[in-house]
Amino acid sequence: MTAQYRDSAVSRRSVLRGAAGLAGAAGLAATAGPAAAQVTRRRNGPPRNTVAVLGAGIGGLTAAHELAERGFEVTVFDRKELGGKSRTIPLPGTGSDGRLPLPGEHGARGFTSFYHHVHDTMRRIPLPGTRNTVHDNLVPFSVNDPRYPRANNLPDGFPLMFGFYFDPRQALTPEGLQRILIEGFLKNNLIPLPEAIHMAGRVVTFLTSSEERRFGQWEHVSWWDFVGAASRSTQFQSLAATGLTRALVAAKEYVASTRTMGNMMESFFIALLQELTGGPKVYEVLNGPTNEAWLDPWITLLRDMGVQFRPGHALDGFEVAGGQIGGARIRTPDGSTQLHQADWYVCAVPTDRARGLWSPEIRGLDPGLARMDELTVDWMSGMQMFVTEKLELGAGYNIYLDAPWRLTSYSQCAFWDVDYAAKYGDGNILDGLTIDISDWDTPGILYGKIAKHCTREEIYQETWAQLAAALNDDGKIQLKDGIVRDWLLDPGISWQNGQNQSDEPLLINTIGSWAARPTAHTKIPNLFLAADYVQTNFDLATMEGANEAGRTAVNALLDAAGSPAARVTMFARDSVPAFEPLRQMDAARYRAGQPNLFDLG
Repeated sequence: MTAQYRDSAVSRRSVLRGAAGLAGAAGLAATAGPAAAQVTRRRNGPPRNTVAVLGAGIGGLTAAHELAERGFEVTVFDRKELGGKSRTIPLPGTGSDGRLPLPGEHGARGFTSFYHHVHDTMRRIPLPGTRNTVHDNLVPFSVNDPRYPRANNLPDGFPLMFGFYFDPRQALTPEGLQRILIEGFLKNNLIPLPEAIHMAGRVVTFLTSSEERRFGQWEHVSWWDFVGAASRSTQFQSLAATGLTRALVAAKEYVASTRTMGNMMESFFIALLQELTGGPKVYEVLNGPTNEAWLDPWITLLRDMGVQFRPGHALDGFEVAGGQIGGARIRTPDGSTQLHQADWYVCAVPTDRARGLWSPEIRGLDPGLARMDELTVDWMSGMQMFVTEKLELGAGYNIYLDAPWRLTSYSQCAFWDVDYAAKYGDGNILDGLTIDISDWDTPGILYGKIAKHCTREEIYQETWAQLAAALNDDGKIQLKDGIVRDWLLDPGISWQNGQNQSDEPLLINTIGSWAARPTAHTKIPNLFLAADYVQTNFDLATMEGANEAGRTAVNALLDAAGSPAARVTMFARDSVPAFEPLRQMDAARYRAGQPNLFDLG
């Protein structure tokens, strides 16, 4: 990563001002009409304004949206259904008497207040028949609302606020922040005092680290090693190391880079300070199934803008002609293959499928794409349990720190404004529990097997057992036996020859993986990348990362086309302005080969 990119990508805004200043630019982008794009012409030829978007996940849909606003003719292909891993998956055969099938999802889907790109897109999607937008379908809740139920009669854990309020101004100095963190870690004897002091020091070390040190040092150190988890208590490992990486984000503490994990920690910390000073709540979820609350209105808008969709049409490869992409080989639902030609190609398929598309010819044109072979993908999928009683599980959102499979769940009716029995299923289902399974490689408590080696039924039984171990361990039965009427495991998980397969694995950020990730514009003149493996400011396989990648790809395409259309609005990563002098000092220390001022090991 060049210094020039770092400086432009991480320009900082005040933590308490938020993104308001940049959001206004979205209106300018929206004014770019067809004429602006169509003036970009081939020499002695027609306008170069046709785009094939290959992949209809969040990255692909974002690219299609921004391109259509600027007058490009866009066709979107996807091998499955529109929406990618974010789509709702109806449970077949469960709707009766005019009700809809039970709404399945890939897992528990949360939004945070630092998802600036996704929120900007949502605000531009109208809800038909109302004056609202899709953004109005987000239900915010306090950072104190998610519960961290513990198993084995351990006291429940707390999120970043640790169950108490504090003066945000006191967190803007290293000394004040350390005091707040130590007090929080000690609450309810979560971890011993020496470990609380140590962890507080590691947090301050990262927050005062310069971008140079984050990329040059912390990118190459695992979070597990950075916090010194190996030599500390099981409680410390569960809360400070594993809890943050696996429960809050899609990562594994042994291999996740400290730069990635620290940036996420910093974002949560800033979002917390904003909430305490009257800003938006840290957490949000949709008020209904993702298709109903977000994707269906979005796709309707894009169709109205002229976007053509081809679900069930898989990208099999690219044809190369004259040093650029000459066409995309598309496998149609009937099994035949067609060559689709466009002026520009935006590839938004996931990591594992993208690198399978890089033929020797393509790798010859852009040798850097070969480094994608070094990227790691792993399973992160979920299930829904549909129950005959309305669930009362706190505020509805739970993170299970002691569950070997690192489970997260939310109760649908805690956030969905719907008469569940009247709308879904057979009339007997009153609620749904949506669950993320983040760790498929740790033995469970019921069968002693990792999830990847379990049958479908064993995954269900093991997941239930781990939930019950945390929710029913204090004598109060919050999860009753016999209430599950039906359940759905992510259909991306399948069994072939007795072995589990994941058809939609997720990119996992690992130590040093930044260098293996491509930029949005390849060295092939008309090929752009718009998936969450692209080098982006957000830097994590999430809806926000995919949205940012889609925007980055469109801006690169506009530059390559010489288009006069307004560039897509981009949002910088937040940081704490009060720590800026310390970060500048740390940059000088890093260049001099010295450790961070607070890095005491």
